[in-house]
Amino acid sequence: MLIVIPDLLPRAEALALRETLLAASWVDGNVTSGAGAALAKKNRQLPDDGEAAIQARAAITRALASNAQFLSAALPRTVFPPLFNRYGPGERFGAHVDNAIRLDPASGQRIRTDLSATIFLTDADDYEGGDLVIEDEFGGRAYKPDAGSMLLYPSSSLHRVAEVTKGERVSCFLWLESMVQDGAARAMLYDLDQSVQRLTASLGADDSEVLRLTQLYHNLMRRWATA
Repeated sequence: MLIVIPDLLPRAEALALRETLLAASWVDGNVTSGAGAALAKKNRQLPDDGEAAIQARAAITRALASNAQFLSAALPRTVFPPLFNRYGPGERFGAHVDNAIRLDPASGQRIRTDLSATIFLTDADDYEGGDLVIEDEFGGRAYKPDAGSMLLYPSSSLHRVAEVTKGERVSCFLWLESMVQDGAARAMLYDLDQSVQRLTASLGADDSEVLRLTQLYHNLMRRWATA
């Protein structure tokens, strides 16, 4: 399941965050790469212990925790601390798959990467190239939403960032372990939850059909989720 969340951050907040990050010191993006990805990766990354990264990470974490669509789609159990990257002209990230297990350097906790996310901090018109391309059975789809949008997609997918030819692309990226490991089950729960929310808004939470579907949702969560 691949989902675009268009308003994880208000656009103005995302653009202001971008300006703060651009003023910080950046390093080679391969500091977080696995051996295979390092061969395909050419970009820059913000050191995760810098003041700019710490403040930006806190803003992203607050946004994630308060976004109902993200919580419904991801059912997050553990979120890897958000990181930030930057692509200028000639920089790209070739086709790769994310590592199945990530080690949080701060906590020492191992996280199974069920889902990956990119949060765009630059408007699409402000740079050329730089599309995030997710490969599928049709050859791949390119995504380039405006600042504040999030793309949430399976970590198992083959994906790449096309070469930037003009301007700069600044983004946040992260991985997460879901309470529901099976992607198909997670997609069904998301569809069911979205239907429950829409019916609740139109019929009320005490409607008999809303209650029946709410009961079904939670019973499926009990069957599929790990606490």
